[in-house]
Amino acid sequence: MKKIIISLLILGTITACSSTKEIITIQKDLSPVHKNVIVYTTADSTNFRLAQTGNLEFKPAIQPLETEVCVFVNPQKTFQTFLGIGGAITDASAEVFAKLSKEKQKEFLTAYFDKENGIGYTLARTNIHSCDFSSESYTYVTEGDKGLKSFSVEHDKQFRIPLIKEAIKTAGGKLTLFASPWSPPAFMKDNNNMLRGGKLLPEYHQSWANYFVKFIKEYEKEGIPVWGITIQNEPMAIQKWESCIFTAEEERDFLKNYLGPTFEKEGLSDKKIIVWDHNRDLMNHRANTIFNDPDAVKYAWGLGFHWYESWTGGQPMFENVGEIYQSFPSKNLLFTEGCADSFNPDKYFFWPNAERYGRSMINDFNNGTVGWTDWNILLDETGGPNHVQNFCFAPVHADIRTGELIYTPSYFYIGHFSKFIRPGAKRVSTVASRSQLISTTFHNENGAMVTVVMNQSDIKINYKLFVGSQMVEVEILPHAIQTLVY
Repeated sequence: MKKIIISLLILGTITACSSTKEIITIQKDLSPVHKNVIVYTTADSTNFRLAQTGNLEFKPAIQPLETEVCVFVNPQKTFQTFLGIGGAITDASAEVFAKLSKEKQKEFLTAYFDKENGIGYTLARTNIHSCDFSSESYTYVTEGDKGLKSFSVEHDKQFRIPLIKEAIKTAGGKLTLFASPWSPPAFMKDNNNMLRGGKLLPEYHQSWANYFVKFIKEYEKEGIPVWGITIQNEPMAIQKWESCIFTAEEERDFLKNYLGPTFEKEGLSDKKIIVWDHNRDLMNHRANTIFNDPDAVKYAWGLGFHWYESWTGGQPMFENVGEIYQSFPSKNLLFTEGCADSFNPDKYFFWPNAERYGRSMINDFNNGTVGWTDWNILLDETGGPNHVQNFCFAPVHADIRTGELIYTPSYFYIGHFSKFIRPGAKRVSTVASRSQLISTTFHNENGAMVTVVMNQSDIKINYKLFVGSQMVEVEILPHAIQTLVY
């Protein structure tokens, strides 16, 4: 098994070294050069991991031939504004992080959150009390405390809150953080259990709304700004871990009758409320039910979604995302969770896992998504910890036995977006002339254009990038992803 290990060099770049001493560099200089295109590549069966592989020059465009492969960018046509890219800081991630040496902790934080020397995460999700990726089930109140007088986030102060603070610091002092509950406390539910589904009892609707308020205010007392929340993680899934069922009508009514008005009353109207937070398959029904209700829609910033509908053997339903973007243009779409499941340490470097990230990110962005959030930012060598043995992959794993950090190809694929596309960027019209290539483009506020191209095929492809009246010829390796900055 070939492990890629990242170490920080004094000059500030990140290098990745394998057991064969290959050097792979994440380049630091992102300055756009007039008429030049800087190309960064990550490719299967090569040493390239976010490596600069070209400095090309535009020339006047000419009519492409039918036999040529092209990517067409139209800078005159722009779409949604980019929010950010990031991952989830769960209990599991924080517990693993705490077991690392100080040196490895610094390396890890830099690798994810430093925009110059890492991949520049600007977005993060965290759990409201326990989820499956916690070492145990727990809440912030004592059993039966409907008035929430015992509410305390003391549990999170041991691991999770310190990691979030360090992430914010490394990201330059700002991180867009949203939080999600997996289940209300057991006493608030009809099955009297945080696990295995169940529903929120009507007599606890207001108490549960107050719980969100207390979470936000307690975290902000700790110096952690909370940008927003999702109402319920995976509200249509009965899981063996923390879960709770909300039909579309139930979520709509909780939002408009309890959560939205409670946020207004408590001075939290600026906090973003995200509905659904589940897969693409049923997302349109949820959007139609909530966004067509004038009393509910006014409280909803947008809709969050996951990618797990494809686990059933079907294809990712990207068109469902686009339909909401077209139907409700004033509402935002946010990818809130995705990971590769069924952890197997022999598949740390399984390339299709990385390609799943690239394919989803390009298609989700092209269908109107404003931000993209990976699941756990860090797990251990077992794919955990997880209190119900629901082990999975993360872009970065720590082998606690050796203290080693393992950077999977997924980390680099995500980095092709997060390092170069910055908050405030506008998506730009982009299409490829062959199905082997998929692509998206963003225009950063500093003037830089960023085009990401992914080659899904087994062959090297030479293509022409057309940007307005200019073009440049580019080569992309098999099963590779490129970022072009110009």
